[in-house]
Amino acid sequence: MACWHVTQRSVWTLSENPPALDIKVVPESPLEKNGSRRNALVFSTAYIHQNLASQLHRLSCSTPGGVSAAVRALDLPTDRLQHERSLKSKSTAKFVLLGLFPGLRQANCLVSAVLLIYAVALTANSMLILLIWVDAHLHTPMYFLLSQLALMDLTLISSTVPKMATDFFSGKRNISRVACGTQIFFFLTLGIAECILITLMAYDRYVAVCDPLRYALIMSPKVCLQMAAIAWAGGALTSLAHTAYAMHFPICGSREIAHFLCEVMAILKLVCEDISAYEKAVLVTSTVVLLIPLSFILTSYALIFLAVHRINSTQGRNKALATCSSHLIVVSLYFGPAMLVYMRPTSYHRPTLDQVLFMLGAILTPTMNPLVYSLRNKEVMCALKKVLGDCLSSS
Repeated sequence: MACWHVTQRSVWTLSENPPALDIKVVPESPLEKNGSRRNALVFSTAYIHQNLASQLHRLSCSTPGGVSAAVRALDLPTDRLQHERSLKSKSTAKFVLLGLFPGLRQANCLVSAVLLIYAVALTANSMLILLIWVDAHLHTPMYFLLSQLALMDLTLISSTVPKMATDFFSGKRNISRVACGTQIFFFLTLGIAECILITLMAYDRYVAVCDPLRYALIMSPKVCLQMAAIAWAGGALTSLAHTAYAMHFPICGSREIAHFLCEVMAILKLVCEDISAYEKAVLVTSTVVLLIPLSFILTSYALIFLAVHRINSTQGRNKALATCSSHLIVVSLYFGPAMLVYMRPTSYHRPTLDQVLFMLGAILTPTMNPLVYSLRNKEVMCALKKVLGDCLSSS
């Protein structure tokens, strides 16, 4: 009788002229310390690749149906195919976004309010960028950096709200793994870039108040472009590293994300591996991106307030305080929610609290920024009146 004798050394022997195919398993020595015995097939991968074709060919020549019988018995190609399909399904599996406060009865009103806020943010930020671009009086370093902040706000809120509203009204809450990673990348890029840019804007205000005679020399157009490039590049590179690392973790069980957007901390809750090392990396990044810039900002404004008290002109003092107070409001809107989200361990995260914080940081803040800078800034209001007057007179 023809036999494949499979031993622990993976030596396959074939008797001559086999009339039928029979596969035997040679029992191995105990595999565990408790003395339990079990049969096992231990295959040498290298030997299989070298000799499987020739062995199956000899079987097919000697015994009709031998190859199919051997394949069914060993089940090697089937297992390998199933493994490849499993890997493919894991890479293409979709996540499910549960949406904004799932289970809320007044969800229609809430989503409508968010869309209204999005329309205000879209209009206000676009108007601010247009005014800075058109009015020559606003072609200064501070307003150039402000236009970059408005552009980041516009992109940030546009990366979250349209998807959330589409999912809610269509009822389709699925999002592919690639789309989820893309949303995480853009969200982190814009958030980190804004933190860097706000820090540079604090430096701009420090130079303007504390060293006004050298302001034009220090804050040259070239330096302003370099500042904007540093903010965008720093955000993109940091985001790319975190997105790639967070998305490589295997997901176990449910793929439901208790959020209205794909976000790193929400994804980590679905991971079935130990993520303590990555949590430390997130903490280090948060310290570099949030705490260190915040300390620079607070130090800059402490020096600014000391310098403002030495100004003899009441008008100049009020102007400096108005500009700086607007900037401090923006700082609190950005850094407050971000620190509460990314500087807490994953075990302390609650879906409802996280969604509230993300609504403050990703939806309300981009809407408030242009309003804070425009309503509290006489130069912006004068430029707006001028543009509106020109439009009305031309019509």
